[in-house]
Amino acid sequence: MSFQKEIEKRRTFGIISHPDAGKTTLTEKLLLFRGAIQTAGAVKSNKIKKTATSDFMEIEKQRGISVATSVMAFNYRNTQINILDTPGHKDFAEDTFRTLTAVDSVILVIDCASGVESQTEKLMEVCRMRKTPVIVFINKMDREGRDAFDLLDELEDKLSIKVRPLSWPIGIGETFKGVYNMHRGNLNLFEGSKTNIAKENIEIDNLQSTVLDQYIGADFANELREEVELVNGVYDELAVNQYLSGEVAPVFFGSALNNFGVQELLNTFIEIAPKPRGRESDSGLISPSDDKFSGFVFKIHANLDPKHRDRIAFLRIVSGKFERNKFYQHSRVEKKLKFANPTSFMAQDKSVIDEAYPGDVIGLYDTGNFKIGDTLTEGPSFLFKGIPSFSPEIFKELQNNDPMKSKQLEKGIQQLTDEGVAQLFIKQPGNRKIVGTVGELQFEVIQYRLKHEYSAECTFVPKNYFKACWMTTTSEEQLAEFLKRKASYIVSDKDGNPVFLAESPWLLSSAEQDFPEITFHKTSEFKLEKSYL
Repeated sequence: MSFQKEIEKRRTFGIISHPDAGKTTLTEKLLLFRGAIQTAGAVKSNKIKKTATSDFMEIEKQRGISVATSVMAFNYRNTQINILDTPGHKDFAEDTFRTLTAVDSVILVIDCASGVESQTEKLMEVCRMRKTPVIVFINKMDREGRDAFDLLDELEDKLSIKVRPLSWPIGIGETFKGVYNMHRGNLNLFEGSKTNIAKENIEIDNLQSTVLDQYIGADFANELREEVELVNGVYDELAVNQYLSGEVAPVFFGSALNNFGVQELLNTFIEIAPKPRGRESDSGLISPSDDKFSGFVFKIHANLDPKHRDRIAFLRIVSGKFERNKFYQHSRVEKKLKFANPTSFMAQDKSVIDEAYPGDVIGLYDTGNFKIGDTLTEGPSFLFKGIPSFSPEIFKELQNNDPMKSKQLEKGIQQLTDEGVAQLFIKQPGNRKIVGTVGELQFEVIQYRLKHEYSAECTFVPKNYFKACWMTTTSEEQLAEFLKRKASYIVSDKDGNPVFLAESPWLLSSAEQDFPEITFHKTSEFKLEKSYL
């Protein structure tokens, strides 16, 4: 198959939502329709014995939440689909924001009872900023929830985007009968099967047909006719170019848990979703059709396989063809690297690949060469822009509970902070470790993973810091003076760069006034631009 055809058959998207809206369950069902798994798991087990494929970490299985982005690649109707299932919890939002840089489109999952929540609005803001095309899936229609029209109004109002329903629910909660696919004109009457694909759709050429009454009863049939007519009168026909520019969001209704409406979503998605897109770099726009390979690292995961202590860098391919055992330039450290076993993912399960194309997300075994935001290229060096980095908001000191396990703790905290969801600072004297995150839950996850993956137990003691600031300067004397004067607030990051931990906004602004030749950076992103001291 030609290079261009390989690009055109790829679709890379992220699934985002507020916690508990049903993102991971939807991912499971998409895998089920492809035949990638035979039985769909569930996030909260209940009577389903299998946990979700994408929630493979032990803590995810126990708590019923996703704490890390997982990547799944599969083929469906001659289309290569790459799904990135993201954590919904706000404490892991930075993982989600970074993931959004690696996808070309997004499926936003909304709970029909809760509607649009604050976390959904934040995620949508990021999508709008990047003009990422969005498809909305309104989930849990088999439970009592809000009226479909009210939900559509709320979507338009809170997310500042036009919507166009492409499917319509018949009833809600107890009276939920199924979904009418307006895009194709067929009816989905499924039995509630949580783990397997249900029976075939029913083709309805004409809503006025009496066949409809036989299937769902006269009352529901009349209600459906009226509502579909109203929808067609109120909302404009879907213009695919408006969806691709992020102005209109197609909306689907269904229940991921019971397999209602998922197939309609998938079939329409592969039809209209964007092909791999280019990315901005410091040397201009890099197009997927460029023949020279390039890609960027947007996530690092330690211990994907706890038995092997492996560390994997997730790379999104932007242009050209990636080949196994070929040397590529690492732009930040300016050295050439080759990869003997690049992998494709089905969450935790991996398979070695020989080649990959723009749009694909691959895993590279990493021995410590990569940081989030790094660029790999085949031709001249350049750096991709726009991979966000976050300023920690909560700071805690790490204390070792078992001195005999110091080595394990050291290794564990180094590897886990490489993943980018927490930052590690070293304070002298005494080599004390301070961890900074944007959410409280991250400390629990780190604590849990240190115990179960590295056999190291620790406690976290809260510290009263406001901001971590990295420094660059035009005057070495002024910087030396500042480091001397503020010695009790100075720590170093993992690369040995000095970092100022300000206890209050006032302390930070007075430091900026007293030392005008020092620039205080709220994130460490400036380091990727090679502005080292």
